[in-house]
Amino acid sequence: MTAPGGRPAGGTRVAYLGPEGTFTHQAALEWARRNGAPDDGVSAEPLDTVKDVHDVVAAGGADVGVVAIESSVEGYVVPSLDALLSSADVVAVDEVAIDVSFDAFVRPGHGDLTEVSAHPHGLAQCSGFVTGTGLATAPASSNAAACRDAGPGTIALGPTICGELYGLQTYAKAVEDFRGGRTRFLVLTPRSVAAEHLARSRAAGATDWKTMLAITPSVTGPGVLARITAAFGDRGVNMSSLITRPVKAQESKYAFVVTFDEAPWDRGAREMLSDLLAAGDSLKTLGMFPAGAGFRALDGVLDPDHAPVGSVSAADSAEDRERGLLW
Repeated sequence: MTAPGGRPAGGTRVAYLGPEGTFTHQAALEWARRNGAPDDGVSAEPLDTVKDVHDVVAAGGADVGVVAIESSVEGYVVPSLDALLSSADVVAVDEVAIDVSFDAFVRPGHGDLTEVSAHPHGLAQCSGFVTGTGLATAPASSNAAACRDAGPGTIALGPTICGELYGLQTYAKAVEDFRGGRTRFLVLTPRSVAAEHLARSRAAGATDWKTMLAITPSVTGPGVLARITAAFGDRGVNMSSLITRPVKAQESKYAFVVTFDEAPWDRGAREMLSDLLAAGDSLKTLGMFPAGAGFRALDGVLDPDHAPVGSVSAADSAEDRERGLLW
């Protein structure tokens, strides 16, 4: 773990979704450096799956684990979210956000190119390039795995570091569809020691927090989501994100995963949580972390050009609104 003052005591053990060279690997090293651990004081262990990362953290085999949670282009990373929902012993206590850019690599002396390989999110973020090649797609467990395992007929997409790491040649640079994409990564720890991590963040000056909360209503039906969102508004708590995940083996029943801009111990959040408990909802804090560690500050205004294609507003003609809304 970490000694007083943020320095690693006997080294910091960080588990992450591997292999070496993934964006997650980069985020793990960034988190360690940000918390005072020199490169030679970090033991970074690549694992095969998100579940493996959760399991080794829960068992005490690593001080922290790092997994991707949200891309500014492709949205939430469902396996990471579901692993948090299903884990009783692991919670997120920090986050790291990094810029994401993809290069395209090939093997030296490659033959005819037949496929493009990357993690499914990587393929989606580079869809223009992929379509332009006219080649088949080959999903991989990670972008670095695609580069590591690239055959003579493969174009592999991944971080720049993968070229040197896996002896590849650069076929094209920055092939992503949208420049400036960012991915958030959660830093996981056993729930039993979460308070120690949060105390260190508070001692380091953290005052603004974000909390991820799972809300499972005991009774569903008309108005249940309105009731839940009203609980936030009534207590003046800003909900910055809301998504749903199915309750396992319960058809048409969902858990709501929300992110809000307070710590659970803040007065507004505590009152809001008490309101939800009184209504019979089941609650679980999936993570909380200093707000400054994530995405760049937002001004609260959405550029209309980034709304889903075909969206309409009050400024559009009646004909366009009819077409867009199907009313």
